[in-house]
Parts: sequence; C-alpha cells; structure tokens
Amino acid sequence: MTVVPSQPIRVMLVDDHTMVRRGLATFLKVFDDLQLAGEAESGEAAIQLCAEVLPDVILMDMVLPNMDGATATRAIRQQFPQVQIVALTSFKEGELIKNALEAGAIGYLLKDVTADELAHAIRAAHADRATLSPEVAQVIVHGAGQPTKPGLDLTERERVVLVLMVEGLTNTQIAGRLTVSPSTIKSHVSNILTKLGVSSRTEAVTLALRNGLVT
Repeated sequence: MTVVPSQPIRVMLVDDHTMVRRGLATFLKVFDDLQLAGEAESGEAAIQLCAEVLPDVILMDMVLPNMDGATATRAIRQQFPQVQIVALTSFKEGELIKNALEAGAIGYLLKDVTADELAHAIRAAHADRATLSPEVAQVIVHGAGQPTKPGLDLTERERVVLVLMVEGLTNTQIAGRLTVSPSTIKSHVSNILTKLGVSSRTEAVTLALRNGLVT
C-alpha cells in the first residue's frame, strides 16, 4: 500500500545575500517534505511576504540592512504566532542570540550547519521543538551571569554610521558619504544611542572607543 505523504513544510527564506538564498532554495529541493514558500532580502520585506504566503517555518538571518532579524522576528511572531522562526546566521555573539530567542525564535543555527541538521531543525520547529547549534548552546551557558558587552545588537549599517560618528562627521556629512537622506542617518543615530544606552553622540563615541566597537 502506498503511503500518501503529509503536506510538505512550507519554508520562507530571509537573507540579504542572493547566493545564500539560492543555496538554501536548492537545499530545500533535496527533501520531499520541505517546500520553498518565498524569499525576502530584508526584515521589512519578510513581514510583508509572511502576510502573503503564511509559511510554516522561516529561516531568518539576524544581520539584515535597516531592520535586523530580531526585530523582524518579533513583529512576525506578534502578527502570526503560528509561524515558527529559526535564526540562521554566521554570528554567535551572546547578545544576538539573546535578542533572537527573546524575540520569539524557536531555534538558532550557524550557517556552517549541515543540510541534514538544518532539515532536522526545520522539522523540529514545525513540531514546536527548539534547536540550538552546539556552539550557540555553549555561548548561552558561558554567558549566564556575565556582563553583556554593549553594541552587539547593532546592525551592519548602524556600525558603519558609528564608525563615521567616531570620525567626527555630522549627520549631513554621513548622509553624503553613504548616499542616503539625512533623516535616514538621524534615525540610525537614534537607534545607535538607544542600543548603546547613551543619550548623546559624544557618549556613544566614547563608549564605542572604550569597548572596541570600532577599529
């Protein structure tokens, strides 16, 4: 008697690198029980696409332009609590892990994970079970009770803006350097101050230099 397979798990990919998304899309084709539901290259696009395709599981990069993965994860989990999210990233800093899990991610994997391990994590997430890379679990264990280094939750663009702040550039000058509007830079600076827990540019620059956030 032929066993009729159950519905495949519909997986959405969120990563700002096209080649990473292509690789993951190819990986999904290897497994009969996994199916590509859609791709997004930013946090904002992920929220919009999720509303359109309603996937079962999302593989979410944590370091994305403008809106980071944790922020997108929180927004999606609030709007679509039935959608499970697995963080899939190259970074294992404690603050990033903490932000992802607090935002509602059910798993946290590094991008060097094997295809079988990733497939297992997707199936586990679909079954409401958590999966952590061994290295990530190690970071969580060692990080318990340790003071958190500031600035680990800055996005890649915010780090670039912080470097230019340290160089002494004004918002207008930074906007010109990055070819974006001054209002965009003002927003980035505001986010940087909030994430670093400071109230002025001078404090942000001092903290960045003291903690080695810029080189």
